[in-house]
This record gives sequence, structure tokens and C-alpha cells, in this order.
Amino acid sequence: MKRISYLLILCLAFAACKENDKFEIKGQFKNATPQSKVYLFGLQKDNAVALDSTVFSEKGEFRFSHSTADVDFFKISADSHEYMIIAKNGDVISISADLSDKNLGYHISGAREADKLQELNTTKNEYIGRINAIQSKFEETVAAQPDKRDMIMEQVRPQYNAEIQALNAAILKFAEANSSSLAGFYAINLLNPAEYEKEVVAYSDKIKSSFSNNAAVTDFLKKMAGLKAVQVGQPAPQFTINGIDGKPVKLSDFKGKYVLIDFWASWCMPCRQENPNLVKAYRQFKDKNFTVLGISLDKDVAAWKKAIEADQLTWNHAGELSDFDGATVRLYQVEAIPSSFLIDPNGKIVAKGLRGEELDAFLNKTLL
Repeated sequence: MKRISYLLILCLAFAACKENDKFEIKGQFKNATPQSKVYLFGLQKDNAVALDSTVFSEKGEFRFSHSTADVDFFKISADSHEYMIIAKNGDVISISADLSDKNLGYHISGAREADKLQELNTTKNEYIGRINAIQSKFEETVAAQPDKRDMIMEQVRPQYNAEIQALNAAILKFAEANSSSLAGFYAINLLNPAEYEKEVVAYSDKIKSSFSNNAAVTDFLKKMAGLKAVQVGQPAPQFTINGIDGKPVKLSDFKGKYVLIDFWASWCMPCRQENPNLVKAYRQFKDKNFTVLGISLDKDVAAWKKAIEADQLTWNHAGELSDFDGATVRLYQVEAIPSSFLIDPNGKIVAKGLRGEELDAFLNKTLL
């Protein structure tokens, strides 16, 4: 009897070990077409890699079993819908969704990371529901009074923006409360780093010793280290770049002055719309220890020169003819334009992204 019990326990233990070599996803989707494909994707950097596929049952059910080196991100894809999953070996995750839901709502459970991700989704969906209601009400009101669209938009905008800000605040709160979870890491990446730079960089410091085997986290930490180097208060990274005349231009050439490094391009309409404000600021303060260095992302030299002439940009210009792949653009972590950095006479970054009235107010306060 003892022998049989021992063997039974051994077999059960062995079976448990085998189950821990993989994770399992059990799903049921409403409005799924029987025998249509459903896919499991892994995420490698910014690319989704197909790992497995199956077909829906008559009841919209499916099942995946896969192994992973460590806890990681995965996606379930069906009928052009995608659903994020976080899993590790040993997890048994349940997912349900409705393929007719345009908001891509879904429910997951069964493991720690899945439960955390569901908590985040629940919070997001509460705000998104309110945001969608505001949008629907706006569209209904405009349909009834199309001639008053602009006025209605101005009335709705404060409420809409307040909900967006509340959503972002809730996401940030979740991320900070769950920094030991990949669900928290996923949440922080939902925020725009341009708007939440300080918080996102601080978050990277908090998790820098966690998830060391996760490629997404490693890439994030590397990116945040670069972003940290160009935060307000940091010494401006030095560079040498070709001027529009082909001669080298160094940032150190401007030491002793306030210099606005303006990343722009001839094809960027927001940049062109901002240029009159820069022209005004330059003309007003160029004799008060202030100048501008325009760094273009243009690849077409002729278009670049034409825009400079048309917009009357009479300051120094440089560029690498490499779009967002230029070394200086990457050094300053520029991912959208217009983007600007104001450097003080000692070479320290004192402001970022100043435009229009904000730039004018800063220069008036600092230089007059």
C-alpha cells in the first residue's frame, strides 16, 4: 500500500512539473465564426511573431499551450482584433471577449499577471466608457446643430480633457502601485512619455533591477536612460553636425548664449505653423544673448532650403538628411516634431518644448 501511494505521489508530482513547463490559455469568444483562425503571437521588440494558431469551435472556444523562458507579453488575435496577455509557465489563463465589440473589451483571469491586467482593463474601461459617452453626445448635438460645431466643441472640450487626464492619472497610479508586475510596466507604457517624462523616467529607476530577462523591459530601460540624459536640469549632450553649407556645427560653438535647438522639417505642418513664433522670438531676443539652431529632419535639401527661405528663418541651420534616424535626433530622443530644447549659457537644458506664448514668456522672464 505504501509503495502504491509513493508511486502515485511521484506520478502526480511529475505531471505537475510537466504542466509547469508551459502556460495554457483557454478562450471563448462570442460572435466568432466556427473554424475561423485564432492566433497566438509573441512580442519581440516592436514586432509580433506568430507562435501558434488554431480554429474556433462551434461555441467559439479555443485553447493554446506554449512555453516561455520567463514571464512575458503575448497577444491573441482573431478577426483583426488583438488582446494583450501576460503569462509565464504554469499559468492557466482564461480569456473571454466579444468579436463584435468595437472597443475590444475582454476579460482575463486565472493567474497573478492576468488578474492584474484585468484590474487595469477594468479601470481603463470605466474612463473610456465616459469618454465615449461624451464623444457620442457631442456628435448627436452637432448633428442637430451643424452650424454650431465649433461652439459645441469648445463647450465639450473641458469635460473631455478632464476625463482624459483622469484616465492617465489612474493608469499612472496603477503602474506605480504595481511596479513588481509586468501589468504595471504595460500600464506605464500607455502614457505619452512627452507628457509624463518625469514620471516615466522615475518608474524606470524603480524597475531597473526587475524583469532582467524581459526584452521589452530591457529596451524600455535603455530608452529611458537616453531620455534621462536630456531632461531639464541635465547638461545638454554635445554633438557635431553638418550645417546646411556642409561645414561642421558644434553645440559648443554656442556656449555663453541661450540657444534654442529646434528640431523641425519642411514637410512638418505643425513645425511650419510654429515658425512665425520662432521668427518673432529670434528678432526680439537675438541681441540679448539668444539664438536658434535649427536641426532639420529633411532628406530633400532643396525642400529644406526652400522652407528656410519661405519662412524667413535667418538663424543657423544644420541637418543629417536622415529623418528620425539622424545621430543627433536619436541622441536627443526626438520621436515627434516640432521638438525643442533651450540650453543656457553654461550648457544646461533649462526648458523643453516651449512654443508660442510659453517661449515668449520664458524669454521675457529670463532675458529682460
